[in-house]
Amino acid sequence: MERTGMLREFIVRRGILFSLCLLMPGLMLGQIPAPGGMSVELLTGPERTVIKDLRPEFGWVVRSMEENVFQAAYEVQVKEIPPGKRSLESPFIWDSGKIVSSLSVNIEYQGKKLLLGASYAWRVRVWDQGGSRSEWSKFQQFSTAESINEYGTSTYPLETRLIKSVRFNKREGGYFYDFGRAAFGTVQIKLPPLEKSTRLEIHFAEKLSGKDTLDSNPPGNIRYRETSLEVGKGVSLVEVAVPADPRNTGPGAILMPDYIGEVTPFRYCEIFAPGITLGKESVVMKAANYPFNDRASEFISGDPLLNEVWDLCKYSIKATSFAGIYVDGDRERIPYEADAYLNQLSHYLVDREYSMARATHEYLIRNPTWPTEWILHSVLMAWEDYMYTGNLESAEFYYEDLKNKTLNVLADQNGLISTAGNRVGEDILRSVYLKDEMKDIVDWPPGSFTQGGTGERDGHVMVDFNTVVNALHYRSLVLFSRLAEDLGKKRDAVDFRERASEVKEAFNNLLLDGEEGVYRDGIGTDHSSLHSNMFPLAFGMVPDEFKEGVVEFVKSRGMACSVYGSQYLLDALYSAGEDRAALDLLTAEHDRGWLNMLKSGSTITLEAWDVKYKNNLDWNHAWGAAPANLIPRWILGVRPLEPGFEEVLISPHPGGLEWARGRVPTIRGAVWVEFLNKGDCFELEVEIPANVKARIEVPSGERVFLDDSEVPVVKGRIRQVVTAGSGSHRIRVEGMDS
Repeated sequence: MERTGMLREFIVRRGILFSLCLLMPGLMLGQIPAPGGMSVELLTGPERTVIKDLRPEFGWVVRSMEENVFQAAYEVQVKEIPPGKRSLESPFIWDSGKIVSSLSVNIEYQGKKLLLGASYAWRVRVWDQGGSRSEWSKFQQFSTAESINEYGTSTYPLETRLIKSVRFNKREGGYFYDFGRAAFGTVQIKLPPLEKSTRLEIHFAEKLSGKDTLDSNPPGNIRYRETSLEVGKGVSLVEVAVPADPRNTGPGAILMPDYIGEVTPFRYCEIFAPGITLGKESVVMKAANYPFNDRASEFISGDPLLNEVWDLCKYSIKATSFAGIYVDGDRERIPYEADAYLNQLSHYLVDREYSMARATHEYLIRNPTWPTEWILHSVLMAWEDYMYTGNLESAEFYYEDLKNKTLNVLADQNGLISTAGNRVGEDILRSVYLKDEMKDIVDWPPGSFTQGGTGERDGHVMVDFNTVVNALHYRSLVLFSRLAEDLGKKRDAVDFRERASEVKEAFNNLLLDGEEGVYRDGIGTDHSSLHSNMFPLAFGMVPDEFKEGVVEFVKSRGMACSVYGSQYLLDALYSAGEDRAALDLLTAEHDRGWLNMLKSGSTITLEAWDVKYKNNLDWNHAWGAAPANLIPRWILGVRPLEPGFEEVLISPHPGGLEWARGRVPTIRGAVWVEFLNKGDCFELEVEIPANVKARIEVPSGERVFLDDSEVPVVKGRIRQVVTAGSGSHRIRVEGMDS
C-alpha cells in the first residue's frame, strides 16, 4: 500500500479543518461549536427505545477544532412534549442554569420527576476555559417506559438489514446464493407471478463442501439448516420462517423477540423452486443485530494479515449481537461471564456503545454460570463498565452482589480461596445466585472435547488451591476496592485493598517456585502451565526479580491456550513489553490463530482454534474475537486512565509493524492514532477529543519532540512520557535502538 507522509497528511487535515471553520457557521476560531454525540442513559439514539430511569443521565461530546480545549461549564435544558404534539415550543421543565464543571458525561436530570410513558426533549450548551460559549445543541428526544419495576439498563431493540448476494449460480433444479459473510437471519424471496401454489425448499449453510456446494453434514455445530414452505398463487414476496432449534431455544437460552422471529447463522443459501425462475436480485439475506455504527472505529496497518484479523474480529462483534445480549454463539445462546467480558471489551473498542454490555453484565449477576472464574469475572465486567462510561449507577445498585462475587468468603487460613471439598455451601451459592455446583475451569475445553488431545489447559493440574482461580480472585479484590473507593465505601475500600495485598503475598509465597522461577499450577503439584503464569503476569502480580523468567516461560509456550485464554496471554505479553511476540501470535498462520479461522472458511470468529481442538465447536462465537480489543488497546495503545476517559493513555506497541493508524471510539469522542516506525525513529500523530487530557507513551530515544518542541528525556526509561491536551499533536522520537 502506498502511503502519504505523516506530516503532509497532518497539514492536509489541518487545512480541511480550517476550511470547515470558514464554511460552517458556529465554527469560527475563538468559538466552540455546539456539542454533539449526545446520549441519554448512555444511548446515542434514545428516540429508538424507551428510557427506564425517571432521573436519566445525559452526556455529550465537546467539539472544537482548536488545541487544549476543556469544558469549563455547561447548561442543560429539558422540556416535555405533550401527547400528540410534535412541536418543541412547550416550556422547559428543567433548566440547570450555568453549572461550572468539566463533566460532559453522566449529568443527572435534577428537575421534577419525569412521568411514565411520556416524551421529552433536551439540549445542552457549553463554555470553554477561555469563556467562549457554544451554540445550543440540537434537541434530542426520548421517551420514558410505561412501567418501571426497579433499576434496569435501557437498551435498543434489535434491527434488521437487507444484504444482497455477492455471488449467484443457477444449478440443476436450484439456485445458489453467497452473501459474502455469515450473519444471523433468514432470507426474503421475490417471486415472479405465480399461477398456482408452489412448494419452495430452502437450505442455509455456514460452510461449503465444494465449489458452490453446501456442506449438509458439517463437523461440530457448524450450521446447516433446511426448511420448506408452501407459496400460494399470486404471492410475490415471502420471508422464510426459520424453524426453532430445541438446542438453543430452551429455558436457559436468550430467545429471539417476536418482532424479529427465529434466525439461523448462514452465509450460503440454496433454493429449490420447481418451475420458478429466480435471479441474483431475487433473494436477499435479512440479518439481525444490535444497532451498530460501522464507522465508529477503523484500523489499518502495513501488515495485510493483521488487517484481515482486525476485519474478522470487528465484524464478529457486530454479527454475534443478534440476541441483544451477549451469548455463546448459536449452539446454546446462553450468556457466560467470561465470554461476555471479552465481548464487552471488544464492543467498546469497535463502537461507541455501552448499553448491551451493561445489560448482559446485569443479567449475569442474577443468572450466573458454574465456573469459579466466571463468577469472579462479574467484578471485572463492572470495572470495565465504569472505566469506559465513567458511570457508577450499575455498580452502586449491584454493590453487595459484586462484593459476594469476589468469593472472598472462600478464603482459607493460607489466604487463598478454594472451591474443593465442602467449602461452597448453599449459603454461598445463594449469595451469588448460583443454583448449580461451582467448579474451577482454568480454560475450555478440557481434553474430552478434543480429537486425541489434552484440551486447552496446557496440562494444568487441577488441585484444590488453583493458581488461575486465585489470580482472578486477586484481580477481583483489587478492582472491587477501587469501585468501593469511588462509591464512597471507605471501610470496604480499605478492607479489600488490604485483602488483595494479603492474597498477593500468599500467592507468591505458596505458588511461585523460587528455584524454577515460574508459578506452579497450585498447592500440591510441581507442574507449571502457561495459564498459571500468564494470568499473574497480566494482573501485575509477578515480583520484579522473577518477571524475566515468567515472561520467557510464557513466550516458550506459544498459543497453548484457547481463544478465551488468548485474551490474557496477549494482555500479559503486551504489558511485559513483548510487542513482537504478541504480534507474532496475532498474525500466526498455523492452526492456533485467527488466520486459520479465515482459512477454514468462516467469516465470524470460531469457538475454538479448530475442530480438532473442540469437536463440537461453532463458527459464530464472539469470545474468539479478542483482537477487536487487543489491537486498539495495545497496538494503537488507547486505554482509559480515568473513568469515562477524562484522561486517556495513548501508548502504541508497534512490535514489528512499520506503520498503523486507526480511530478508537470513546464516550468523550473518537481518538485518532497514527504511527510510523522507522527503526531508529518513531513518529506518532494523535488527535485527542476536546475535554480530554492525554498521557502519551512512546519508545525511548535520544531526543523526543512534541509538536516540534523538544521535551526532556528521562535516560534509562524503556518508554518516554509526554502529556498533552485535546487537539492534534505530533510526537517524534529520534535516536532509537534499531
